[in-house]
Amino acid sequence: MQLHASSISGSLRLRFFVVTVLLTMVTAATARADDLQTAYEQAQATSPTIAQAKAELDADFQTRPLARAALLPHLGADLSGGINSARVTGFGSRPIDTGYHSDNLSATLTQSLFDGQAWESLKQAGSRIRVGEEALAAAEQSLMLDVTQAYFTALQAQANERVARRQVELLQAIADQTKSSLRIGTGDIISQQEAQAKLDNAKTDLIVANNQVAVAKAQLQRLTHHGAGALQDVEELRVISPRPDSPAPWIESAMRNQPLLEQARATLKTAKEQVEFEKRARWPTLSLNGFVGHSAGTLIPPLAINQTGAVVNLSIPFMEGGAIRAKVRQAEALSRASGDKVLALKDQIRLNTQAAFLTLQNSVARFEAARDSVASARISMEGTRKGYEIGSRSIVDLLTATTDYAAAQRNYYLALYTHLVARVQLKAAAGVLTSKDIESINTLLH
Repeated sequence: MQLHASSISGSLRLRFFVVTVLLTMVTAATARADDLQTAYEQAQATSPTIAQAKAELDADFQTRPLARAALLPHLGADLSGGINSARVTGFGSRPIDTGYHSDNLSATLTQSLFDGQAWESLKQAGSRIRVGEEALAAAEQSLMLDVTQAYFTALQAQANERVARRQVELLQAIADQTKSSLRIGTGDIISQQEAQAKLDNAKTDLIVANNQVAVAKAQLQRLTHHGAGALQDVEELRVISPRPDSPAPWIESAMRNQPLLEQARATLKTAKEQVEFEKRARWPTLSLNGFVGHSAGTLIPPLAINQTGAVVNLSIPFMEGGAIRAKVRQAEALSRASGDKVLALKDQIRLNTQAAFLTLQNSVARFEAARDSVASARISMEGTRKGYEIGSRSIVDLLTATTDYAAAQRNYYLALYTHLVARVQLKAAAGVLTSKDIESINTLLH
């Protein structure tokens, strides 16, 4: 019986250990940005820039009810009570000292009948909300592009690390072979030193590549706020040229859809409305005030006063010490500055879109050339190795061919990831980048 209990206890401990390990693996998996889609979702959920843009938009939404409040009725009430003392002379030969309490109750209702600035402020609120909406859209597109660039930068760093590691292995084999040849008398010290020098350089490159991987993953982690583990990579890729295949439609799209440009246009509209707002400070304002009041408590105790009334107030500004004129001129200057910013931004967006188009267009030919170069470099390296073994090629030729093969591999990975990022860059430049584009790129990862 004791043996049976011990066996049960051991089984429970084993099950607990297995469950603990599984939970740890699940937790680690959920904390790992293992593909582009997951990385973007993590970044979107934790981005302080997105959170800030949303909070600022929430604040912008309040400008409309705040502006409307100036046009709606305002109702207020006042209530006061006090104890008073009085010394009255002139009534009789002796002064009268008395104390009494006083109560006052009043309510006032104010309704604006005409206020030009209030109406303009309500109109301006819509433009301010538009600015906030476009700022949020720009932040979201910028985050998509940043995550994509960081993700593929990390993949490129990992690819360079693999190439550097393989380069060390190849050069180590060559260095070992030269040492063996030197020992048996068929080699020479110069060949052995050449091989060792190349090997030492390759080991340095491997250290640099390892550091670049750490830095690239840290940059990705800064966006996702999660630990970056083993990232899914691209196995096969069919390059895609820009469609439409002319920069003009993309530039037209950018002029219509680019959130940064739309934000600048909304800001310009707000600035123009601010000019009108300041000009309307010269306009008269008209309001209706209604009031009721009750007062009790005087030197004559039975006396109470009840009042009701309505007043129409017309306010006309005649002289403000030049303040209105200065505010109008200030608003006009800011409006001109906003207009110039729109023009400058148009030029920049047009240039960015054209550059992104050309980058994607060129990346197609660059990728195909880099892919062919890898195949050629591999054939050259293998042929040079065989030539070295039979004595028709020198150790320098072999080392050069091996180095060229590694360079071709690095160029291939650079062209591969540049093409994928260029797809996203062009959509972002044209202002049409969405989460579906991230999902589309993510389907290429395995």
